[in-house]
Amino acid sequence: MSHAPVKPLTGRKVLAFTSAAFAVIIAVNLTLAYQAVATFPGLEVKNSYVASQTFNADRSAQLALGWEVAALRENGALRLSFVHDGVPVKPQIISAVVGRATHIAADQTPAFEWDGRAYVATVDLGPGNWNLRLEAQAADGTIFRQRVIGRTPK
Repeated sequence: MSHAPVKPLTGRKVLAFTSAAFAVIIAVNLTLAYQAVATFPGLEVKNSYVASQTFNADRSAQLALGWEVAALRENGALRLSFVHDGVPVKPQIISAVVGRATHIAADQTPAFEWDGRAYVATVDLGPGNWNLRLEAQAADGTIFRQRVIGRTPK
């Protein structure tokens, strides 16, 4: 029985294996870094210092409205309700964007219609967690901002 000669482990082979391993690691890191930047939904405010100057006053005015806000998904529709002391409230919706917290690729702007008790819009959310980034205005001009977190069953 003849045996094939064993080739010695040389410095060039070790360098090639080590270089290949580092190339794979660097490629994976670059891919993950690109995906993180490309799917970043963006900043909440352009300048956090400027936004912080009126934060407490805005928050106090919003809390003074006494609204309870809920967003429920039922039968393919998103139902957004504003309630004050058990009575439905109909603020003017300035903006509403529903989507995932981690990326903006599937964001939707629902076309809400008032049904007498709540705003209703047809949306296709799919299963999992979603956010409704909401900005509304009360009759007295107070701006109401809230991120409503929801979950759609699988």
